[in-house]
Amino acid sequence: MPLASGDADRGPITNGAWVLLAAILGSSMAFIDGTVINVALPALQSAFHASGPSLQWIVEAYALSLSSLLLLGGSFGDLYGRRKSFLLGVVIFATASMVCGIATTPLVLIVSRALQGIGGSLLVPGSLALISASFPEKSRGNAIGIWSGSTAVTASVGPLFGGWLIQHASWRYIFFLNVPIALLVVVVCLAKVPESRNPLSTRPDWLGALLAATGLGLCTFALVEGSDPSSRHPLLLALGATLLFLFVLWQREADFPMMPLDVFRSRSFGLANVITFLTYAALSGALYYLPLQLIQVQGYTAAQAGGVLVPMTVLIAVLSRWTGGLVLKMGQALPLGLGSLLSSIGYALLLRLKPNGSYWGTILPGVLFLGLGLAVMVAPLTTTVMNSVSQDRTGTASGINNAVSSVASLLAIAVCGIVFSVSFTEHLQRSLSTSSLPHEVQQHIFDHRKDLGGIVVSVPNARSLVNDAFEESLHRVLLLCCLLSISAAIAATFLRSSASQQTHSG
Repeated sequence: MPLASGDADRGPITNGAWVLLAAILGSSMAFIDGTVINVALPALQSAFHASGPSLQWIVEAYALSLSSLLLLGGSFGDLYGRRKSFLLGVVIFATASMVCGIATTPLVLIVSRALQGIGGSLLVPGSLALISASFPEKSRGNAIGIWSGSTAVTASVGPLFGGWLIQHASWRYIFFLNVPIALLVVVVCLAKVPESRNPLSTRPDWLGALLAATGLGLCTFALVEGSDPSSRHPLLLALGATLLFLFVLWQREADFPMMPLDVFRSRSFGLANVITFLTYAALSGALYYLPLQLIQVQGYTAAQAGGVLVPMTVLIAVLSRWTGGLVLKMGQALPLGLGSLLSSIGYALLLRLKPNGSYWGTILPGVLFLGLGLAVMVAPLTTTVMNSVSQDRTGTASGINNAVSSVASLLAIAVCGIVFSVSFTEHLQRSLSTSSLPHEVQQHIFDHRKDLGGIVVSVPNARSLVNDAFEESLHRVLLLCCLLSISAAIAATFLRSSASQQTHSG
C-alpha cells in the first residue's frame, strides 16, 4: 500500500470516510473507558473488597502510563507509520481490556489498566494523526470537527450505557465491549486506511520517557499511599520530584526532546497550559468522587449515576462550536476567565450535596454551571494553545497540552485522595467518640476506614455516620476544586496583554 505523505496540499482522498470511522471508533474506546470507569468504581470495590487506595490505582494506573507516554506515542506514528502505530495501540488496548474483564484480583486489574494506558498513548494521538495525514488542509478542519463531535457524543453516552451494563449485567462488560470495536477498527484500517509517515521525523526520546514515567510514577505512588499517615513515603516523593527535574534538564539538552521547551517561550502558551492544568485537575478530582457519593451514599443505581453528567457533556458538545470563535472576538482572557469562574460556581453549588438531597435541587444546578463554564472555555483554550505558536509547531503544542491535562488528572486524583482520606478519618474519629454504637461496631468502622463509603455496616445509625463522613470529605474536595478553578480564572487575567498580539515560538 502506498505511503501518504500527509502534506497539507495533497489532493482529496477516496477513503476519507473510512479513515474517519477508524479514528472515531479507535479513540472512542479510550474516551469511553476514561469516563465510564468512575461509574464502575463502587461495583469494583464491592467485587474485590478494595480499599480506597486500591480504587485510586485502578484509575491512576491508566492515567500514569497514558500521561507518561502520550508525547512518545505521538512520535511513533511519524517515525514508524501512523496506521501501524494506531493499530498497535488498538490491539494493546483491546487485549488489556479483555484481561481487565476477566481480572479476579485488584492487582491484575491495575496492571491491565496500565497496559490500556500504553495502548491509549498510541491510539489517541494516532487517531488525529491519521486524519491530519489523510485530509488536505481545506477539508481537514471539517474532518477534525466531525471527529471531535463524535467523540464528545460517545464520551457522554459512555457513562450512561456503561452504568446500564454494570446495573443489568456486570462491570466486566464495560471492558469486553472494547474487543468487538477493536476488531472492527483493525478490519477497516487494514482494508481502507493508507499508511503514512513523516520522512523528517526524529528518533524517540527514550531517556525522556523513562525519566517522565519513573518520576510521575514515584510521585503518584507516594501521594496515593500517603493517604494513610502511617504509610507515607516522603523520600519517594522527593526522588520522583528530582527525576522530573532531571527530565526538564534533559529536555533542554536532548537533540530530539519529546517535549521541546522552546515552545514555552510563548507567554500565552505557558499560561494556557497553567490554565489547562488547573482546569483538568479540578474536573478530575470532582468527577472521581461524585459517582461514589451518588451510588454509595445517595443510593443511585449505576445507570442513574452515569446519566447525572449527561447535561454537562451535552452543553459542551452543543456550545463548543460557537465558543471556539470567542478568542477572535473577545481576546483570550475573557472566555477563559469567565469559563473558569462559571465552573467554580458549579463546584460551589455541588457543595449542597446531601445524602437525601434531590437531583433537581442539589445536583443539576452545579452540573449545569460546570457544563456551561467548560463549554465557554474549552474551545477557546484549545484555540489559545494553537495560536500561541507558529504553524509548524501546532502538533507539538497540541501534544504537550494533552499531556498536561493527563498529568493534571493523574496528580489531582492522588492529592484529592489525601484530602479526602484525612477528612474522612477525622470525621469518623469525632463521630465515633460521641457515638452510642456498640464498641465492636465502632471498631469495625474504624478498622475499615480505608474503604471509605464502601464500609459494610448493617446498623442504620452506623451507615448514617459513614455517609456523613463521606459527605463532609467530598465537600472538602469540591472546595479544593473550586479554588483551583478560581486560580485558573486569575491566571487568565495575565493573558490580557496577549489578547491582541500572539507571541510565537519559532
